[in-house]
Amino acid sequence: MSMLEIVAVVVSVLAIWLTAKRRMLCWPLNLVACALYFKLFLDVRLYADMALQAVFGIGILYGWISWTRGSRDTGSVVVMPLARSQALAGLAAGAVGALAIGWFTSTYTDAALPWIDATLSSFSLVAQYWTARRHRENWLLWIAVDIAYVGMFVVKGLMLTAGLYAVIIGLAVVGYRGWRRAHP
Repeated sequence: MSMLEIVAVVVSVLAIWLTAKRRMLCWPLNLVACALYFKLFLDVRLYADMALQAVFGIGILYGWISWTRGSRDTGSVVVMPLARSQALAGLAAGAVGALAIGWFTSTYTDAALPWIDATLSSFSLVAQYWTARRHRENWLLWIAVDIAYVGMFVVKGLMLTAGLYAVIIGLAVVGYRGWRRAHP
């Protein structure tokens, strides 16, 4: 457990809690968390997750803009429905991305866990996109992905980060419930 990991965990918990509460401040804090985890994942050779943090940075900027445009005059963020066809397309894109990233990282890098890292990274991108688009189902995908992340981080000895992801699962449950109430 390093100081970098400790700071990354604290910033991440705050950012995700603010996301669950649909607060705009979540976006700049998520950017900071991405930068911290980019460095941490580089240090432990989880390259797909390192690259994911860079892509998340772009997604966070997109989400910030989308939420700004999708907020009411009161400042609350409007939750949007996710059509079944959009859900299926997102999950298919996640599967294709997992195969492509997994093949690349297993073939061209010394990645520690190339296939699980790639799969979790790819489906995290789908969940991030759904978050940016304000679909409540993002939380269900985050729950599934984060359960697997807990195991991966335990294997890599990132116990504090594994604990963070266990907490994130709880925050995702809170987020889903809150967002479901906002758009039944």
